[in-house]
Amino acid sequence: MREASERLERAGFQELQEKEPWDLKPGGRYYFSRNMSALVAFAVGRRYQPGDGFVIMGAHTDSPCPKLKPEPAVTKGGFLQVGCQPYGGGIWHTWFDRDLGVAGRVLVRGPGGSLAQRLLKIERPILRIPSLAIHLDRNVNTSNEINFQKHMAPVLALQQGGDGPPDIIQTIAEELGCAAEDITDFDLQLCDVQPAALGGSRNEFVNSGRLDNLGMSYLTLQALIETSATDGALDEESCVRTVALFDHEECGSVSAEGAGSSLMIELVRRVSGVLSGGVGAEEALARACRRSFLVSADMAHALHPNYVEMHCANHQVEFGKGVVIKHNANQRYATNSLTSALFRECGRAAGVPVQDFVMRADLACGSTIGPTLSSSLSVRTVDAGIAQLSMHSIREMCAARDVELCARHFAAVFREFSRLDAQVREERWQEE
Repeated sequence: MREASERLERAGFQELQEKEPWDLKPGGRYYFSRNMSALVAFAVGRRYQPGDGFVIMGAHTDSPCPKLKPEPAVTKGGFLQVGCQPYGGGIWHTWFDRDLGVAGRVLVRGPGGSLAQRLLKIERPILRIPSLAIHLDRNVNTSNEINFQKHMAPVLALQQGGDGPPDIIQTIAEELGCAAEDITDFDLQLCDVQPAALGGSRNEFVNSGRLDNLGMSYLTLQALIETSATDGALDEESCVRTVALFDHEECGSVSAEGAGSSLMIELVRRVSGVLSGGVGAEEALARACRRSFLVSADMAHALHPNYVEMHCANHQVEFGKGVVIKHNANQRYATNSLTSALFRECGRAAGVPVQDFVMRADLACGSTIGPTLSSSLSVRTVDAGIAQLSMHSIREMCAARDVELCARHFAAVFREFSRLDAQVREERWQEE
């Protein structure tokens, strides 16, 4: 959230506070955050009139990971360890034998009993989850059975008598420059300290942790800044160009910062109401929702060369072939024929290719924030994103070219949607 906020500030977006009155105007650029884990940014077209729609790109910022328990200190076998609990559906065996740090938020008591929310990232490898030697488990290569409670407590230090090494709370306090007793609470998780890198013989791959879904979070925000932050960029626009980055998608989106909250409907109602001067605000809200369009931006499954049989034969998504539109007949994705066509036409206007993904009919399909937001807002929605491999691993990969193609496609959605939507017609069947 801090990095996103700083990028928006540099691009001329004005910070708002949800608990304060808003003063909005056509041509204005704004953003706000909620609980330091969700962020919304929007730019109002200069031709906006009450009841005009929103062009929204939604993504999520969270990824599966081990999160620290409230009382994290563990002592066992002569080691100081850190107690963790699973967040989301991670491929947990990929976390073994990695150099790990800690990142998140810490609540620190200050003078006069005040509480400060401090962001923390320890990028040195203070933690490690060691695997068991093959000599002690001859079935290690045929079984990936992992008991999170027993096997996923990372090692912090050797246990010693007297003035031994600090436990994790003391280590965090040292990083923050405060006393351990002043730390009142925290939201902390383990993170891989290895930086992202280009891979492949021609640097054609991006290898990184948390591509799902920071990749889409970055590209949606970049598209908004690119299409809204320059002089004259909003002169011909009538919609409100919007990016919403949510937390807690990996565990169901049911939180005050998740897509299942009232955040988006509050946003549309509030912006529509303020810009209408409070006159006919509810009617403006209803019209705005009918005229709006949402791109649920989440990473997609690429064809895996070692598991080709796990993919639908007619919908094999390849690296470097553009953004993927996701389809599911049972509404696990919110795409329909109209929203798919509109998104596809935006790509056509930008000169970029598009792919289609359908899960095999005999496999269960995951979901996204798309159906959640589509149903709560009653907004036309398409689910789309970049193809990747190793989804939910500690280290994921995608094609560098798809990042470029997606940037162009998302920018085209903001630039072209109003024009394309005005050309959509309903031709009703009539008897002769």
